[in-house]
Amino acid sequence: MKLFDEIPVERPTTPLLDMLDAPAALRAMTLSQLEQVADELRAYLLYSVGVSGGHFGAGLGVVELTVALHRALLTPHDRLVWDVGHQAYPHKILTGRRDAILGIRQRGGLAAFPSRSESAYDTFGVGHSSTSISAALGMALAARTKGESRRVCAVIGDGALTAGMAFEALAHAGHVNANLLVVLNDNEMSISENVGGMASYLAKILVSKPYTTLREGGKKVLSHLPGALEIARRTEGHVKGMVGPATLFEEMGFNYVGPIDGHDLDALNDALSSMRNLEGPQFLHVRTRKGRGFLPAEGDPVGYHAITKLEKTKQQSSGESSVGLKPAPAGSAGSTPRKFCSVFSDWVCDMAAVDERLVAITPAMREGSDLIRFSAEFPERYYDVAIAEQHAVTLAAGMACEGVKPIVAIYSTFLQRGYDQLIHDVVVQDLDVTFAIDRAGLVGEDGPTHHGTLDLSYLRCIPGLIVLAPADEAECRAMLSAAYHYPGPAAVRYPRGTGPGVEVPGHLESLAIGQAEWRREASHHGSSVALLAFGTLNGVAGDVAERLDATHLNMRSVKPLDRAAILAAADRHSLLVTLEENVIAGGAGSAVGELLLAEGRTVAVLNLGLPDAFIEHGTPEELLAGCGLDADGVEASIRQWLEKNA
Repeated sequence: MKLFDEIPVERPTTPLLDMLDAPAALRAMTLSQLEQVADELRAYLLYSVGVSGGHFGAGLGVVELTVALHRALLTPHDRLVWDVGHQAYPHKILTGRRDAILGIRQRGGLAAFPSRSESAYDTFGVGHSSTSISAALGMALAARTKGESRRVCAVIGDGALTAGMAFEALAHAGHVNANLLVVLNDNEMSISENVGGMASYLAKILVSKPYTTLREGGKKVLSHLPGALEIARRTEGHVKGMVGPATLFEEMGFNYVGPIDGHDLDALNDALSSMRNLEGPQFLHVRTRKGRGFLPAEGDPVGYHAITKLEKTKQQSSGESSVGLKPAPAGSAGSTPRKFCSVFSDWVCDMAAVDERLVAITPAMREGSDLIRFSAEFPERYYDVAIAEQHAVTLAAGMACEGVKPIVAIYSTFLQRGYDQLIHDVVVQDLDVTFAIDRAGLVGEDGPTHHGTLDLSYLRCIPGLIVLAPADEAECRAMLSAAYHYPGPAAVRYPRGTGPGVEVPGHLESLAIGQAEWRREASHHGSSVALLAFGTLNGVAGDVAERLDATHLNMRSVKPLDRAAILAAADRHSLLVTLEENVIAGGAGSAVGELLLAEGRTVAVLNLGLPDAFIEHGTPEELLAGCGLDADGVEASIRQWLEKNA
């Protein structure tokens, strides 16, 4: 395997990879050619991510596995389902998208994750964790129902396997005896320890043709002898258990093989070629190293999970062109303007220092939600529950029952997975849980699976839940304090990325819940337009209010609304314009309309927000402009409405 210590600036020479327009060509290659393809694929992946930015370490870790899977499976006839999709860049390169990968995550380019609309090889759209086994099982059972001869394979990471959904699917697969292959990509040693040479030797035996032939043929013979088959099954299980990993997956009905070296193409080819033809549920455990082949990423797999687009610089020592390499930071502080997650990071540590009841919970999002400092300073009050959003919410509910004050740090789209728990376990019981909801609104290049465009709609309909949306960094800190001190369930939703640059105070004072801020009043009484803005679109609202000499209200609270401010605005203006980075359907603007109807006010309302559609990937600025939510778009919408209703 070729190792790299820097990202290539120039496109590497990849003669074999350039010949691969479809993975079928891999099936005619020798082992040495496959190893060359893997080296070229790793070099090209490094180069391409340097050009485009994006997910990084996971793809490097599955280069050999991806090559072996596409060689052993007759894709796309055989179905290959990737979990989450962070690791799918090599898959995209091998399946006809080699050149297009250079534009991944850019507007109009390839999606950041597998997408059914993009390629026949992308059999299932993903982005959230732990869905692959359920989806693959559905495909396998559909093939059985239709009488089709095809194989289905799910590739899932050890982190994703911590989710209950994955184990629900495993249990069902064993129950229905489906022809399903599950490949566990274990890169964190969280499932079981490789016990050395004996385990590797055992794995080779378990997939060898003589063993599988003897195993299946022996079962047929023993099936005619009372009790013999059960004795043989137990003996086989005990032998495996003595020299290999735990037999959990065997007990669930799978034929377990592994662990094997996920960077050994020879071993992978042997295992996958044999297991493809076995009947019933199969489980292959492979051990890989995240960031494999790129030395900085091997040393810091978390920091190099993703990187931003790299800029060319000049090396002072040699004068040669190189790359200023920096991993994408997960919430660094100290810059102006500040990231919202960095504001949360400081606030939660400061509040914990003065209130020993505070605990922080995250479903495997320590870096993303920026709980890094908290986990170091308050380790006994920090709970990472792994990829288990439902459990995270109900865990918080149980803690709140005993007088602890939990903070659940979670992404907007991930909270969707714990929605029933939010309602049933927290809000119905009026428990004192604070939700710090990151990645609200359009997050950018990760696309529709990660855009937090629905939370205002699905949160504000829940009785008794407080929902706040800060306009800037200072309001974010004050709202977190307000939500924390509120004696019941409360949520603060804030976007990914930086704020407008407002200085963040060091105190922990709250702002009043349900009280809007009048930021600008029109210069003459009876102005026709008032803008009611929620969250970070207040910056746009301020610009538009200046252009139109309109009134501007920072609404701050989505639930409860500031009734008095809305009615006052309705009395003084002929048009109220609501602005929100959420779908219009059921959002904050809808709440304003409902209030006015309930009060019998007949003022016109123009709701501006995200359309009734899933927004594709691109930069946040591009996406907001495309939705008409930049200053020019909002101004144009208002002027058009005024002209139409003159």
